[in-house]
Amino acid sequence: MELHTTAAGADGHVVAAPVTADASAPRPRRRYPWLVFALAFGLLLADYMSRQVLSAVFPFLKSEWALSDSQLASLTSVVALMVGILTLPLSVLADRWGRVRSLVLMAVLWSAATLLCALAAGYHQMLAARFLVGVGEAAYGSVGIAVVVGVFAPRVHAALSGAFMAGGSFGSVLGVGLGGVIAVHLGWRWSFATMAIFGLLLALLFRAVVSEAKLARHATAADAWHTQRGKAFRAPVSTLFTNPAVLCAYVGSALQIFTAAVLLSWMPSYFNREYDLAPDRAGAVASVFVLLIGAGMVCCGMITDRVGQADMSRKWTAAIVFCTISLLCLAVGFRLGTGPLQLLLIGVGAFFSGGSSGPAAAMVANLTHPSVRASAFGTLTLANSLLGLALGPFVVGVLADRVGLATALGLAPLAYLVAIAALLLGKRVYPAGLRKLGSVEPAPSL
Repeated sequence: MELHTTAAGADGHVVAAPVTADASAPRPRRRYPWLVFALAFGLLLADYMSRQVLSAVFPFLKSEWALSDSQLASLTSVVALMVGILTLPLSVLADRWGRVRSLVLMAVLWSAATLLCALAAGYHQMLAARFLVGVGEAAYGSVGIAVVVGVFAPRVHAALSGAFMAGGSFGSVLGVGLGGVIAVHLGWRWSFATMAIFGLLLALLFRAVVSEAKLARHATAADAWHTQRGKAFRAPVSTLFTNPAVLCAYVGSALQIFTAAVLLSWMPSYFNREYDLAPDRAGAVASVFVLLIGAGMVCCGMITDRVGQADMSRKWTAAIVFCTISLLCLAVGFRLGTGPLQLLLIGVGAFFSGGSSGPAAAMVANLTHPSVRASAFGTLTLANSLLGLALGPFVVGVLADRVGLATALGLAPLAYLVAIAALLLGKRVYPAGLRKLGSVEPAPSL
């Protein structure tokens, strides 16, 4: 039996090179990669459910412990802080220590920490528990997606990456929705306990089904070859920052998620202030737009994989188109008066607001060596966190204090202009990026 890996030719195109495989080895089952994806996606849901359930119990904690708004905010911020600080170093460690073991350890840690939240007797104990939640969740997204793309062909990487990233939106909605219902009927401590139990059960199931050996047997042809050689070779971590095309993917992804992060954070307040909706109803309406963002990531990823089947560089073009659509719809929508037309345009803009996440992640996977892929996604997560998820809501908050929330939201999509510029540059230097990747490790002999 003969497999094929890929290497960049002198013209930047990807060419196939044969890799010999053991003919007696059992043929990988096609269903197993999808089982890996389902379990990894389930853990991602558990990740964000554990992270966001806190928002559902804010009123209970404020009343029971007499907490200020700044103290409540710190319980949320400490998780984001630890994720931002630890994503890259823990991703590098996972590449060296083993991705499956790292994922299981992370899931157990954040689930156990969530259980400690249920047992907390006061603010300081809750803060310490939330600190541990952030440590456990820090690198799950980057390592989890690295495991998933390793067992699927590159032609579906954009769809899988988009779906995986969309899990954050879906998990957030589930965490807040279920957490609120449980808190009302059983008490806020059971909200945390339920999320913890769900995460622990999934971690045990993941450990029972997924292993490094099974992942190696189901690895794609290119990854299989690198896995065979990878025992003696690991690409330097510096390669994550010396390929111009990869840097463009990092920046383009981070700045396109800037606006999606703004919508996630500020839409409840927008509906409360501009549409005069009560806070609970404003949150419910905003959750529809959150779901649109997640659905858009999945659908745009699928579209990208289809248009990029014949030419991978078209994935850059798809990302640029998604950014342009969202820019136009949101910029116009927020300048209109309240009403159905505005909601329609904002809805379309929200759908495409994170659509470039899948294509950008696919480019990162295609332009980095498999031995440091979790580290590459850790770098992508770091860029998304610092330039998008953290910066976007903060900048709009500062602008809102000066020009009003509606005007600030209308200015936020301008970040797409820089994202589009980065993606255009990335497409231009993509062939050179492939050649640079090919030079990291000698191609297999023909």
